Amino acid sequence: MTPDLAKAVAPAQSTASPWWKGAVIYQVYPRSFADSNGDGIGDLKGVTSHLDHIADLGCDGVWISPFFTSPMKDFGYDVADYRGVDPIFGTLDDFDALIARAHALGLKVMIDQVYSHSSDQHPWFLESRSSRANPKADWYVWADPKADGSPPNNWQSVFGGPSWTWDARREQYYHHDFLKEQPQLNVHNAEVQEALLEVAKFWLERGVDGFRIDALNFAMHDPQLRDNPPVRNPAKKSRPFDFQHHIYNQGHPDITRFIERLRLLADRYDSTFTLAEVGGERSAEEMKLYTAGATRLNSAYGFDYLYAEALNPDVVRQTIRDWPASEGEGWPSWAFSNHDSPRFASRWWAENQRERGVRVALMLLMGLRGNAILYQGEELGLPQAHVAFEHLRDPEAIANWPQTLGRDGARTPMPWTGAADGGFGSAKPWLPLDPAHLGYNVEAQGADPDSMLNWTRQLIALRHDYPALREGSIRMLDDTSDQVVAFERELHGDRIACVFNLSGAPAANPVRSGTVLASTGGADTVSPTLPPASGFFARC
Repeated sequence: MTPDLAKAVAPAQSTASPWWKGAVIYQVYPRSFADSNGDGIGDLKGVTSHLDHIADLGCDGVWISPFFTSPMKDFGYDVADYRGVDPIFGTLDDFDALIARAHALGLKVMIDQVYSHSSDQHPWFLESRSSRANPKADWYVWADPKADGSPPNNWQSVFGGPSWTWDARREQYYHHDFLKEQPQLNVHNAEVQEALLEVAKFWLERGVDGFRIDALNFAMHDPQLRDNPPVRNPAKKSRPFDFQHHIYNQGHPDITRFIERLRLLADRYDSTFTLAEVGGERSAEEMKLYTAGATRLNSAYGFDYLYAEALNPDVVRQTIRDWPASEGEGWPSWAFSNHDSPRFASRWWAENQRERGVRVALMLLMGLRGNAILYQGEELGLPQAHVAFEHLRDPEAIANWPQTLGRDGARTPMPWTGAADGGFGSAKPWLPLDPAHLGYNVEAQGADPDSMLNWTRQLIALRHDYPALREGSIRMLDDTSDQVVAFERELHGDRIACVFNLSGAPAANPVRSGTVLASTGGADTVSPTLPPASGFFARC
């Protein structure tokens, strides 16, 4: 069946659910999206100029990574002014214009909120470190050294080394789960919570429709500063952080109390969406905790797919089992790549398998129960960019080179055209444009009906046209194959089978009936065999 015919017989879209339930949200990393002034750094005006692309995809909303005032040690996730726009990105007026344009196009706008830590240049920290008796002395996590002068405990930072840095002004250590330039806020402190809620209110008043909350499970620490237990017989690790179970430096039970205060504020505004980023070995448990019931966050996403070395049926089945739609359970969100994770096109497939594999993966993402988060360039099938060591900017990539793909390869400029600068807007961008990406550009793919871009548009359109795909229940159809994952989405009696061969070899087809709504790799409901890297949606 053609997409147009499928649309003609699609059931009516339910209007009872909030806009975000089952939504497709497009993540923009503004430094690398589009440069409006030629300084080499993408900016808010650049984002605004390409919002039509996101709307044309059929996305419901856009999530914009940090554009706040920052020294850029971690490229915006070290915030020095939560209410300011960094001059490299523009002004508050530019942000207001972005909101207005997005809303005119029917797009909701989400922004990052970084509540677990700030920049060491934030006025709050500058005051906190000035003495042990100032009004903000307890706004960050400070501790005395051990008797021998060593750090208070064994906690390790994500980016390598102890998560404590000595400060001579206070003659104490301060805690940082990430870079030393990102001191941890003491969110146990009621005044800190009030200040963060005022930040949220500031942006809600400017018209944002939701928040993606960065590293939320790092927001509170164990006040007793107990040592983390070691991981017994760890596999090869690239960071000291990986040698510990992070029981005491993250995931404190009182985080839920702050979450409930944030949700109470958000609910005063119409249809605001709250989404938590939750990583770590207890992420499934914490995602459920942070979204349970009607008084906590709307949704959360973890790193199930972001850190998966391969896309296989076991990975998919586990994420489905983790969210069985039990009473009081929240609503999940899924991302396959983002600014912190190497692009899935390169993580999961060799170059000769990539085209077919990416098409299947995008189909799977649009078939899963939950929200689909699409990172800029995924709709083009972009692989991880090659960035030479001398051009690396990300501190994690530099520290771990060449053991990991790093984050810079997922942060290179978006290729809008086949021109030498990719239509990004500057000849010398902050990260070099990979010449291999030019062949994936938006302009060329938009004109090709068989392109990855138009395949993504077709999938998003089907997700909108069929409420079962957007917000229906999910039931496994094949729970044993090591090649095929198959599940059924159902809502109000409308059932859609979602079948995917994730392997590089033919496999038995578990669904042999129904009207095919979309298919890739030659899969259908007629043949007893699914070709390698193939899949279909079929209305049963």
